[in-house]
Parts: sequence; structure tokens; C-alpha cells
Amino acid sequence: MPEKVLFMMYEQMKVDPHVHVRRLADFLGCPFSKEELRDGTLEGILKICSFDNMSALEVNKCGKLWTGAETKWFFRRGEVGDWVNCMSSEMGERIDGVMEEKLHGSGLKL
Repeated sequence: MPEKVLFMMYEQMKVDPHVHVRRLADFLGCPFSKEELRDGTLEGILKICSFDNMSALEVNKCGKLWTGAETKWFFRRGEVGDWVNCMSSEMGERIDGVMEEKLHGSGLKL
């Protein structure tokens, strides 16, 4: 069981990715140096890890897992709230219920 857990929410990362990548680096014990912040390292990481870049990689367009599942299904549109186009409201409520149950007492507010 981990001693520390970092909760990151997609909605928050979409609003201010710079803050959340720095927060993740700090949590992992690898904070950005002043030089890295000046020389564009953070911006480079954000570009390489962007939804547009990751979803455009060939492996994510036509690759398969060892189970045979296609990796193209890992990416939809990258938009907050897009789940409503893929799931019914009942499915969303069921997922919310499971998440509340599993994360009860964690301090995370969904």
C-alpha cells in the first residue's frame, strides 16, 4: 500500500497543465530546476504528452495489446464531459457510485 497518493483530475489538468505537471514532478521527487523552467523543458514535456501528439502516434492508431484489443480505442476526443457521447446517464451514475465507494475516506471529492 502506498504511503502517499497524488490525486489528479483530468478537468483540472486541462485548465492548467503547467501547474499539474509541476505538481506531478514535485510529488515524484523530481522537481523542475529553474533552468529547466527557463529553457522550455516543461513546455516540451507538455507538447510531447499532449492529447493531440499521443493520439496521433502510429502505435495508438493501429497497434494491439497482447490481448488483441486495439489501442485506437484508448483515445476518443480528449474533451471534458465527452463520456456522455459514449455512455448512458445510468452508466455514468453507476461509475460514480463505484468511485464513491472505492474512494470513500480518501479525501478526494468528485
